[in-house]
Amino acid sequence: MSQASPGTRTIRVFRFDPDKDQDGHYDTYSLAIRNENATTILDVLLRLQREQDPGLAFRYACRVNMCGSCGMVINGKEGLACKTNVSHVPSGKDITIRPLNHFPIIKDLVVDMSPFFQKYEESIPYFQAREDCAEPAVIRPDSRERQDIGMATDCIACGCCVSSCTMCHYHQGYTGPAALNRAFTLLADVRDGLFAERLNRAMASCYHCRTEFNCTEVCPKGISGTRAIKYIQRLALTRGRTVPAATSPQPAAPPPVRSMDRRTFLRQTGVGVLGGGVALCLGGLLTAAAVVPKSVQGGPGYVALGKLSDIPEGEITTLMLNFQEKSGFYTEQRTVPVLVSRDKGEIVCFKAGCTHLGCIVKWDKQTNRFKCACHGGVFDRQGAVLSGPPPRPLDRYSFKTEADHLLVEVG
Repeated sequence: MSQASPGTRTIRVFRFDPDKDQDGHYDTYSLAIRNENATTILDVLLRLQREQDPGLAFRYACRVNMCGSCGMVINGKEGLACKTNVSHVPSGKDITIRPLNHFPIIKDLVVDMSPFFQKYEESIPYFQAREDCAEPAVIRPDSRERQDIGMATDCIACGCCVSSCTMCHYHQGYTGPAALNRAFTLLADVRDGLFAERLNRAMASCYHCRTEFNCTEVCPKGISGTRAIKYIQRLALTRGRTVPAATSPQPAAPPPVRSMDRRTFLRQTGVGVLGGGVALCLGGLLTAAAVVPKSVQGGPGYVALGKLSDIPEGEITTLMLNFQEKSGFYTEQRTVPVLVSRDKGEIVCFKAGCTHLGCIVKWDKQTNRFKCACHGGVFDRQGAVLSGPPPRPLDRYSFKTEADHLLVEVG
């Protein structure tokens, strides 16, 4: 089913009422959306609930990609409703929303997260000091110990990684990538006193991982659950035999690993991870040099944003940048807004993400300011911070002009 008309989207939402349904079904709605670039899937659900169907059930809380409450499957891919814009779904396609996989459904899009947290507990997710210390630990942000675990500590327990993992369906005892990621952050901590117990429990689940990278691909915080699992397996190979019991002396510090997000991990592991001998090459997975650099359709560099003749003088214009981005063996179609200022012959291309938490910034003609509605960030026409929590000015794209076209650098 295609769009009913320009500015109108067809939304299919999974519905399930335990008192009425046995298998569930999809209800179809039509919704007029004025600005798809600034409208999230959560905004769509809230409007449907208020304007068309008060009985629609779903979870949400912070609305700024921090709490993980609104995890769901949007057009076949796990994500947070508050982070996914309508514009991320190609124009002309229906928007299909359903609950996370592998969880009991309570009602509509609301799932029972109890199995998730029960398995999370199985990984011994708490820290227990190896030695008593009366003073608080001082850990520098730039220390090797802190950088080793890096982004892995940013997990918000949304359940998207578990939903995307096929092994969670086939192995009931598999704790899943979220719990193993938590175990990784503690196994890498030399101060922890539960190394043996934690490693033994984690390894019981690590054997079920098939290195599909699904968890790495869908994590809304950019964490690589695959990397965490491979680190644990490497740890078991190198030092697991030296720690037979909980009372054994704490082994030496784990081998250092660089903090990296999912794109870096995928780029550096490349397709070689799918070959034989994965277990013997685990160290290389964490530290190998990049073998598949990130690229953009047409090669790294500049992508056409729009025609200069279509950008009015003296105004701020929002243009959508469309390009393909390749990380490892994954290719993703990206669509991002760019705020273009053209004033007295000078052109500036601002990134639309607020430098505070990445929320979408909009231009307010009445106040002649860039504003972030989520946290009150305000920027002047040059992108400088005027008020609110943003720590720095708006980020800018490098650009160039060719004939009548404006091109921005995305590589």
